[in-house]
Amino acid sequence: MKFTLLSLLILLFFACGKHGQTTEVPVATAVIGTFYIDLYEEGEIEALHSQTISSPNIPWRYGNLKITQIVKDGAEVKAGDTLIVFDPSEVQKEIVNSEGRLEISYAELEKMKAQHESDLEELKADYEVSRISQEISKIRAEQSTYESEVKKKEIELNLEKAVIALDKAKEQIDNRMKIQKEEISQKNVAIQQDKTSLEEAHKTLANLFVITPSPGIVIISHNWSSGNKFQVGDQCWTGQTLIQLPDLSVLKAKVNINEVDISKISRELTVEIKPDAFSDSIFHGEVMSVANLATSKDGTSKVKVFPVEILLKETDKNLLPGLTVSCRIIIDKIDNVLHVPVEAVHQEIDKYFVYLKKGGGFEKTEVETGHSNSNFVIITKGLNEKDRVALRNPFVEDSNKKETVKPQ
Repeated sequence: MKFTLLSLLILLFFACGKHGQTTEVPVATAVIGTFYIDLYEEGEIEALHSQTISSPNIPWRYGNLKITQIVKDGAEVKAGDTLIVFDPSEVQKEIVNSEGRLEISYAELEKMKAQHESDLEELKADYEVSRISQEISKIRAEQSTYESEVKKKEIELNLEKAVIALDKAKEQIDNRMKIQKEEISQKNVAIQQDKTSLEEAHKTLANLFVITPSPGIVIISHNWSSGNKFQVGDQCWTGQTLIQLPDLSVLKAKVNINEVDISKISRELTVEIKPDAFSDSIFHGEVMSVANLATSKDGTSKVKVFPVEILLKETDKNLLPGLTVSCRIIIDKIDNVLHVPVEAVHQEIDKYFVYLKKGGGFEKTEVETGHSNSNFVIITKGLNEKDRVALRNPFVEDSNKKETVKPQ
């Protein structure tokens, strides 16, 4: 047993290189090349242009709009397809009532016209009688030359009476015609109101069937009262946004940049976009806009972020609004510089060092660093091209603690 333990110790001793480091240590090679100063942020795909579908504008007397049919979320639609149907029962009831009122109004108008014609005929007959009486009185007055003065006076008074009666009959006709004209006008106004109500009801009925004006992918909006997306049975008010129809021909990615990093971001910076759903694909874009005002990261956080929009230069059938993407914003690049992985550089107080591969072991070597990003750090002094460095502390058997340099 003692011999076996001694043999094991000897084997472990020879298995270790210089300073007792283990032999199975991952290493990387220092290389000279283009170094990118970049920033990674998660974002979401959006359409640059989108058609908003809102609930129709209908008169208040029809009550709230109730959804009886709605297209499936994410469905692909063509121009002219029906997106939403609202409950038409109240409008259809109004159409029936308006048609009934209109029919009655037309019948009443015809009856009124007939009555007016009868009344005028009667007044015209009275007028004709008065005219004849006035003519008779006039003839008598002309023939009263040889009558006595008393008789002449009587004839003259009868003539005046006939003239007054004739004028009164004519005035009655004129007044009756004015009254009839006003009655016909009022009835026509009532008919026009019924016709307007009927036309409005038909127009409203047509508006309850919401048709898409352009093709696209349906994105149903959330109903704030329920917290879910709009569905059959939900009620909404006039002008409420129900559906978005994004134009998939031009897309953008929207990211929120921390206030610490926003000063590094400017328009036209190159961006690499990698969708989380299919990370083997990379798309390209450029920074399109940078917000001037910061917003809260979420409703309760005090962290401020700046919305940044990135215009995608390519499209793909898999790139759809709402897709989460990882965006690598390339802030700058430095050509022909020596750099190593960030895992290779360690820090002690204000000094940086690496574990340089030397023969069968490693040697702790102090270095000077420059810019760094998420993956690499520039070495300005202490290493040469093709030097090999350990990616973890080779003198610790199982080091889970990373003492790597932080990106600048």
